[in-house]
Amino acid sequence: MSWQGRSKRKYTGGKHKKNRKRRIYEKGRDFLPLVIGEVKRKKNRVRGGGEKLILLSHNKINVTDLKTGITKNVEIKTVTENSANPHFVRRNIITKGAIIETELGKAKVTSRPGQNGVLNGILIE
Repeated sequence: MSWQGRSKRKYTGGKHKKNRKRRIYEKGRDFLPLVIGEVKRKKNRVRGGGEKLILLSHNKINVTDLKTGITKNVEIKTVTENSANPHFVRRNIITKGAIIETELGKAKVTSRPGQNGVLNGILIE
C-alpha cells in the first residue's frame, strides 16, 4: 500500500512530529497496466463518491490526424516506444506518451487510460 501523505523526514534530515495518523483518503493505489487485448475496464471509487474508469486492456485507439482533423477508431498492432519505462515496450504496456503502431501509422497516446478509461492519441507519421 502506498501512502500519499507527508514524509516522516524533513528535507534537512530531521523528523516531523506526527500530529495524527494516516487517513484512508491519503492511500494510493497500485499501478494497473494497460495491455493490448479484448476490452476490460474496472471501476474505482474515489474520494467524494465519484468513479474513475481504469482501462485494463484494449485493442483499439481513437487516433486524430491533426492535419485533417479527422478521428478514426483503429486497431493497435504493438507498442514501439514508451518513455515512462523502456521495459513496457517488451510487455506491450500502454501509458500516456507511449508511441504505438496502428493501421494508420505511428500514434502518440494523449489520454490517461488509468484515469479516464479511454484510449486517445494523435497521428505522428
